[in-house]
Amino acid sequence: MPDEWSQTLGTAPLLGIAAAAIALILVLIIALKLHAFLTLVVVSLLTAVATGIPISVLVDVLTGEFGKTLGGVALLIGLGAILGRLVESSGGAKAIADLMVNSFGEKRAALALGVASLFLGFPIFFDAGLVVMLPIIFAVARRIGGPNLLLYGLTGAAAFSVMHVFVPPHPGPVSATEFYEANLGFVLLLGIVIAVPTWYISGYLWAKFINKRVPLIVPALFGSTDDDQPENPPNPWTVIGILLIPIVLIFANTGLGALGSAGVVDPDAAWVQALTLVGSSAVALLISVIVALLVLGTFRGESGSALEKLVEGTFGPVASVILITGAGGMFGGVLRASGIGDALEQSLADIGLPTIVAAYLIAVILRIAQGSATVALVTTAGLVSPAVLAGGYSTIDVAAITLATAAGSVIASHVNDSGFWLVGRLMNMDVKTTLKTWTVQQTLESVVGFAFAVLIFIVF
Repeated sequence: MPDEWSQTLGTAPLLGIAAAAIALILVLIIALKLHAFLTLVVVSLLTAVATGIPISVLVDVLTGEFGKTLGGVALLIGLGAILGRLVESSGGAKAIADLMVNSFGEKRAALALGVASLFLGFPIFFDAGLVVMLPIIFAVARRIGGPNLLLYGLTGAAAFSVMHVFVPPHPGPVSATEFYEANLGFVLLLGIVIAVPTWYISGYLWAKFINKRVPLIVPALFGSTDDDQPENPPNPWTVIGILLIPIVLIFANTGLGALGSAGVVDPDAAWVQALTLVGSSAVALLISVIVALLVLGTFRGESGSALEKLVEGTFGPVASVILITGAGGMFGGVLRASGIGDALEQSLADIGLPTIVAAYLIAVILRIAQGSATVALVTTAGLVSPAVLAGGYSTIDVAAITLATAAGSVIASHVNDSGFWLVGRLMNMDVKTTLKTWTVQQTLESVVGFAFAVLIFIVF
């Protein structure tokens, strides 16, 4: 950006341009059905021109912010997808589910399968996890008997949802973490702290409640759960150990950073630097993927070419998410460079609306209007990030704001959300029933998750 250029537009025009940009995003996605990636690129360009960013540097601003965002996000999403696919294809998902049911007993089978889904939801994306686990969940539900579809189905689906919304390395929290420059270790830790009770309240307890009022028979949609399962599934504790690798390493990294700041350890010591390296998010996930390739693949007799095809197959489904996230970073960069972010920060201060509340409400509006949680989260984080970065918040506060934004992005799944149709169709529910069950669950998840995020923000 040229040093001699300065924004001459006032607060009102800048906020008007921001409002028009968001409205245009909604029109292009909802009415014209333009892909979210193309929409964000087009709106970023138009916003840059409208706010007067010099043409000589406009393209550099757009591409620079796009690349900056992808640098932090693409690795995490890609590696997380590979890890999830390895757990899924090896039979590790079913092994963990069986362990949970055997440990908890049939009377608590729904709770057990929900806990298994929570654990598997750490590396596996929502839609993939749901498709993997629902056949297992349905088989257990049919074995126990009764009209118990919602008790088992919603409990499992909600578990994958909360992990996808609140816990890295899923795209939403990773993207918001990058935009807000939050500490990934704290977001991961607090994300788990929020996700588990949020799932229990909005998932398990809601499923028990609504199952009594809307009794549905488990559909024979998937047939036998033995189909396509490997003959030699891994030990469930082996899978659990692999999934714990990135969590432990990232937590160790965060702990060392805190100890270094407090003067307890020397941050320049070789052992500290080595642990810091392996505990960085991308390296931690890379290590877990390599271990998974060996333990869940090579050591179980999978050939190198089969593993290569498996890894290659994971990239297609996540490519769209990665590009949308990068385009969202581009949009956020334009907002910052043009001064819109500073204008928003000042406006929030003038009306006394806390940043954490503003982030949640903006994400709620975008989610309800256009359906995609990823687009809602990425757009909100780009819009609000200047206010967060300039707010002087503590590390925990920024993590809480990150998770509050994520909570807003999941509210009220309805007919414009692909997840709405995925859940409804897999559970053989009509639109009205899906609205009464899944849409309410997602709204409860959003409100409860936001309440926990605000509690952390206030107390700490």
